[in-house]
Amino acid sequence: MMELEGEKPKYGEPRKYDPTFKGPIYNRGCTDIVCCILFIICILGYVAVGILAWSQGDPRKVIYPTDSRGQFCGQAGTPLETKPLLFYFNIMKCASPMVLLEFQCPTTQMCVEKCPDKFMTLLKAYTNKEDFKYYKNFCKEGLEGLTVTQILSSGLCPAMLTPSKPFTRRCFPALDQKKGGEITVGNNSKFDDGEGNIRDAKDLVAGVKNATVVIEARQVAMKIFEDYTQSWYWILIGLVIAMLISLLFIILLRFLAGIMVWVMIVMVILVIGYGIFHCSMEYVSLKSEAGSNVTLKDLGFQTDFSVYLHIRQTWLAFIIILAIVEVVIILLLIFLRNRILIAIALIKEASRAIGYVMSALFYPLFTFALLSIVIAYWAVTAVFLSTSNQPIYKVFNETACDHSRKICEPANFSTSSMKAECPDSKCLFAFYGGETVYHKYLIGLQFYNVFLFFWCANFVTALGQMTLAGAFASYYWAFVKPDDMPAFPIFSSLGRSLRYHTGSLAFGSLILSIIQIIRVLLEYIDHKLQGTQNKCTKFLLCCLKCCFWCLEKFIKFINRNAYIMVAIYGKNFCTSAKDAFFLLMRNMIRVAVLDKVTDFLLFLGKLLIVGLVGIFAFFFFSGRVKAFENTAPNLHYYWVPILTVVVGSYLIAHGFFSVYAMCVDTLFLCFLEDLERNDGSAERPYLMSDRLLKVLNKKNKPEPAE
Repeated sequence: MMELEGEKPKYGEPRKYDPTFKGPIYNRGCTDIVCCILFIICILGYVAVGILAWSQGDPRKVIYPTDSRGQFCGQAGTPLETKPLLFYFNIMKCASPMVLLEFQCPTTQMCVEKCPDKFMTLLKAYTNKEDFKYYKNFCKEGLEGLTVTQILSSGLCPAMLTPSKPFTRRCFPALDQKKGGEITVGNNSKFDDGEGNIRDAKDLVAGVKNATVVIEARQVAMKIFEDYTQSWYWILIGLVIAMLISLLFIILLRFLAGIMVWVMIVMVILVIGYGIFHCSMEYVSLKSEAGSNVTLKDLGFQTDFSVYLHIRQTWLAFIIILAIVEVVIILLLIFLRNRILIAIALIKEASRAIGYVMSALFYPLFTFALLSIVIAYWAVTAVFLSTSNQPIYKVFNETACDHSRKICEPANFSTSSMKAECPDSKCLFAFYGGETVYHKYLIGLQFYNVFLFFWCANFVTALGQMTLAGAFASYYWAFVKPDDMPAFPIFSSLGRSLRYHTGSLAFGSLILSIIQIIRVLLEYIDHKLQGTQNKCTKFLLCCLKCCFWCLEKFIKFINRNAYIMVAIYGKNFCTSAKDAFFLLMRNMIRVAVLDKVTDFLLFLGKLLIVGLVGIFAFFFFSGRVKAFENTAPNLHYYWVPILTVVVGSYLIAHGFFSVYAMCVDTLFLCFLEDLERNDGSAERPYLMSDRLLKVLNKKNKPEPAE
């Protein structure tokens, strides 16, 4: 339908010619001052929360195991410094289902110098002076003059000792399994439980299994940590290679953009094709291997991920995924071949711009440093907040008791009414908590810590986007390059952004942070409701998560373009977001054709770098190439350094290509403005390069002869 006369255009008036406009405006004022003040107040509050957490928290609670008195085993400068291991009086009591609920065994736990290495019962040890001297290492103080019955009834000693081995600073029975499947402990299939009963070693299995429910994942974590200690320098070499390849790629784009883009496309297709070929060979080679036809569903979750590489179904999944990616890329290339030519011209122009603003390539390092500070502050504050609780003691008992799991005080528990009513009960350390005002609002402080982390991280990212946008906009609108550009475009743009637009940066990042924190809450609710069978609730949560994911992507898109407009015109965030959105909507077809195809090509560049480095890392760390067999480190999981190198390579490539992407987006908005402001006449010539004029079938008319 045609617009009625006098009616405003749906997406605003096109930008009119302004002879005084010569790029980013220098005479500008502060924008979104209220949000700037709010951001500063919140940052000061964040610092106060950090100081409060550091004064109350105690990271030792995470590092050291805790005995039944709430003391830290092995802590330097304490009487327990020489006793780094935690010993359970009766590991079989850890088989109780309550362990899974409260993460605490209902048995006395004490710090010891080393784990017991032989079978022994208190009854037998008591009759032998040397044995009893050894046995006392695993008992509390105050045994003098007491009989065996008195010692056991007072809970001063365990009824028995079993050969144990330290694992994550805890003593667990040294269980083993013979070829016939028989469980043994200390090479014996049976043991005396200290109460006159001969029991099977398999009775210890359930206790050990439940006792390790909290630390089962730590075994994998420790192995991963060991792998990092063995391979960290090779990982660094891989990341340096990724950085050099990324830098070389950017430099080549500066001079050979057209050729490099097509080489990149061909290389990506070849790398994926090689991946399909390699996976196919692995799939075929496993055909005759026993057990390789087990399905992933039957196999279940395994901590040793290398097991999955011996299953044919794993390689079949890899083949299918890579084949789908290959087909999608080829189809996109076929249908977008003309658009790719246009996008290549835009990338060439971006290469020219980066050539004039070379310092922009190193700006991501500054952003990375700021993000590292934000992440480190958040992580340290979170650890101190989570460890700022006080030790809570609860009543643990073997028989029925009305006071079971109630809070108690270990100092006077032996004379309390709880002990009188439940003679076999014990007051043991349960967990860390608290009843003070600080402890009651601790969850709120944790929430504040997470929210400010999102806000600060988004602010740093936004600052980088606005700084780069201002630098590249000064290049585009310079009539004579580089004479009309600032001497240091990056520093000039960074200064303007911080001096005038901290409020706008805080406003945009606040909106994004609110959406992100809502997504975190939805994930938390979904995790809490995993056991529910209400399909309506699951469907509603799924819809909400999807909607907020889409909203987050949309806000990121709006923010990015709003920051470009703020960098150019110096207006507030809302006005800039509206102007950018309307400008893009008035040129919707160009947005789809140029901007998104260019993003796709830059993504292929990142994919190529990650693929090349990833393939090299795979062959090196897996030892599949004979030349590297003696050089590669011995690892528990060779996928640990491979995955680290791949993720690190992607982040490095993303850092370099994000500069290109920001340059393309800035130039894109600038030449849309150029098309609306100017018409190619001698009075209003286009400021875009000859390449872009040719791509858009535009040209500047020569000045009329006098």
